[in-house]
Amino acid sequence: MKSRRKDALDYHSQGRRGKIEVIPSKPYNTQRDLSLAYSPGVAEPCLEIAKNKDDVYKYTAKGNLVAVISNGTAVLGLGDIGPEASKPVMEGKGLLFKIFADLDVFDIEVDANDVETFVQTVKAIAPTFGGINLEDIKAPEAFEIERRLKEELDIPIMHDDQHGTAIISSAALLNALELANKKIEDIRVVINGAGAAAISCAKLYVSLGVKQTNIYMYDSKGLLHHKREGLDEMKKLFIQNTNDISLEDIMIGADVFLGLSKGGIVSKAMVKSMAKNPIVFALANPEPEITYKDATSVRKDIIMATGRSDHPNQVNNVLLRFHIQRQWM
Repeated sequence: MKSRRKDALDYHSQGRRGKIEVIPSKPYNTQRDLSLAYSPGVAEPCLEIAKNKDDVYKYTAKGNLVAVISNGTAVLGLGDIGPEASKPVMEGKGLLFKIFADLDVFDIEVDANDVETFVQTVKAIAPTFGGINLEDIKAPEAFEIERRLKEELDIPIMHDDQHGTAIISSAALLNALELANKKIEDIRVVINGAGAAAISCAKLYVSLGVKQTNIYMYDSKGLLHHKREGLDEMKKLFIQNTNDISLEDIMIGADVFLGLSKGGIVSKAMVKSMAKNPIVFALANPEPEITYKDATSVRKDIIMATGRSDHPNQVNNVLLRFHIQRQWM
């Protein structure tokens, strides 16, 4: 653990700090190059764009430039750590955009927790970009921010925590069910986490055939059930008509566990109590809800995945990123 921590800190701090940089895409070595790149040559594309705004895609990098924007309120498995602390993650997303889809990224960390300020900030800078990728924004604000921006902007908007996680985990679920020889309409699903990613996953699972009454969703206060007060509208979609049940008890006989919460909250005993051929997606990062080693040590029939690149069976948005991002170009 200490070695990995040092390796990670060294990776980010040694040499050129961070993970991304901006480099010129045109020649710049001669006086002629510079006169075309800036004054006086730059006036010509400016005038063309002034006559036809859509020409911005012809004469600038806008069409290949994505904003990865976060306020740091729901970062990985780390929670609300603030915009500055979220920057390494946003830089990392920028790196993934580049290496998998050759899309350029400006990572933008916004010091704004309320919906209106965040939306107005993104709208104000939107002319720079060909697409907006929202990241690590806590629910329920994330849903409203995405809805508003889709309505009020004319460029593609994606909230990776919702769409990416839902799509890739659904694909993994369908494959796992085939391997486990289980029908989707029969399975009982336990979801630990009730943020934007978890709710979006649950909604897509239902559209694929999981019965909504067979989904048991937990937030930091326990099961979403009919006696709970103060639940937002999204969480209310997955209220169970039952009394509170502990996560340990609900795991008994469960077919699927989806973790989008924090590390170390699932024990070996809980995995052992699951149904035959259990499916466990422990997707919290950087530490999964249960490690791959621990889960597979107690069940030989388990189908186990995490969100980490250094474990087998990764279920992570990076697997989907290339296909979504290429549509923006």
